[in-house]
Amino acid sequence: MAATDHSDKSARRSPGELESEILATLWAADSAITPADIQAELGGDLAYNTVHTILKRLYDKGMVIRDADGRRGAYRPTKNAAELTAEAMHQALDRGPDPIAALQQFVTGLSPAEEEALRLFLAEGGRP
Repeated sequence: MAATDHSDKSARRSPGELESEILATLWAADSAITPADIQAELGGDLAYNTVHTILKRLYDKGMVIRDADGRRGAYRPTKNAAELTAEAMHQALDRGPDPIAALQQFVTGLSPAEEEALRLFLAEGGRP
């Protein structure tokens, strides 16, 4: 499993922050990992039950799946980071009153490298 940097984390994290850290740990792993693996990777004083609770929330949201691993469960993400980010962007656009204007504002904030990558992507037909 690839190490992720979680040094100097305070004892209290918000649920959203914990979800993000756990997803980052899952994305860094080569295969499904257990709550104990995640707890060890995140370190600090994070309780096993807290990790398990966050994994249950992520499972209920459809963001992770549970694989059988003996008596324990091992988890893996259902989407990679790019897919999850794109989904969040689509949801944000759908909630706004003018998605085209929001998209235009977003594009004007791109770096030159991001803009060039977008232009190339669209020139190639806009499919990954």
